[in-house]
Amino acid sequence: MTTRTAPSIDDFLADFRTMSGFGATANGGVDRQAASQADAEQRNWLRTILEARGFTVRFDRIGNQWGLLERVPGAPFVVVGSHMDSQPTAGKYDGAYGVLAAAHAAFRLAATWDSGERTAPKYNVAVVNWFNEEGSRFKPSMMGSSVYTGKLALADALAVTDVHGVSVGEALGGHGFLSDWEGPKAAYCAEIHIEQGRSMERDGVTIGLVHSNWAANKYEFVVHGEQAHTGSTVIADRHDALLGASLLVVAAREIADAFPGKVHTSVGQLDVYPNSPVVVPSRVQLLLDLRSADEAALAEADAMLHRGVAEAERAASVQVEQRTSHSWPVTPYQPEGVELAAKAAAGLGLPYKEVMTLAGHDSTNMKDLVPTVMLFVPSVDGISHNEHEYTTDEDIVAGLAMLTEVVGRLCDGELED
Repeated sequence: MTTRTAPSIDDFLADFRTMSGFGATANGGVDRQAASQADAEQRNWLRTILEARGFTVRFDRIGNQWGLLERVPGAPFVVVGSHMDSQPTAGKYDGAYGVLAAAHAAFRLAATWDSGERTAPKYNVAVVNWFNEEGSRFKPSMMGSSVYTGKLALADALAVTDVHGVSVGEALGGHGFLSDWEGPKAAYCAEIHIEQGRSMERDGVTIGLVHSNWAANKYEFVVHGEQAHTGSTVIADRHDALLGASLLVVAAREIADAFPGKVHTSVGQLDVYPNSPVVVPSRVQLLLDLRSADEAALAEADAMLHRGVAEAERAASVQVEQRTSHSWPVTPYQPEGVELAAKAAAGLGLPYKEVMTLAGHDSTNMKDLVPTVMLFVPSVDGISHNEHEYTTDEDIVAGLAMLTEVVGRLCDGELED
């Protein structure tokens, strides 16, 4: 066994700068959509730094990337990580920070085990880079963790295609990121992520202890109309699919306005056909979601949405097909994990508070499989899914220290005690 010293803070920040160069955009962000060339390049770079520290790197049957350090033969793993794929023009912190922090936390722990500074662990550690968390190229989001946790069938995931008809299986196989392996057996899980909101920065805290997630209802609607000439077809004769879709966009905003601060809604994607300047669109596909921490409010908002669908059909003389739906309830993270994290933060002298996550994360899948700790660091001005996303070096370094302590406690079996 090779004994290595722990990487320094400067090493961590240098690795972060290197990582941010893969798929870098002109405005300071990144474009690393799942299984793209840029995503493949950063995955191969991650493999290099993990293997240099003695980790075994493997890819599972849905392309999740694992860096395994087995110090207790046959024991299950503390899974720690996030995702490195991104939106088309995204910030360089979302997801990727959590993977790099996981790797460096594991490097630090390995060094303390090697030196005897820390007693030998009860559990092994697995750094994970989940596949396709963002869902920008392949839908649904959180695909890799959904397959790993049994929430999404492997065959269904591999068959999903992007807008160019390339399947998940083809994209991953082309980079050599597929195998028949199901992944390591997990005992616990931890993830750190930027908050993607303003509350922590506003309250002056460094660490967010996530105790629960918001509920969400996500829909894929297809609005069916009829092609017509934009100049010669009289308005009364039109079946305008884009008009129908626009009414749904407005309905979503009106729903959010009816529940100020309690319900968030959005339409993030519209695909218009035939998308010609002189043709009334005959088909529009859109993705619409509703989110809330209050499930009663979410149910009421959902009923309003479906009344809005019926009104859009009438007003635009179209038909609205609900093609797919995906939802999850408000579910807590294990309270004992939140308590463990609070003790760790207090021991490190880091200001902390309990928070909810409005966004979905891979840990929201993992917490249904094993006890899971989810941590946040602040986002400056709450900016996310934006090239100007930013978290200070001071905060990402503090988050690394926090994650290292949490994972060390999980590897020690503290939750069992």
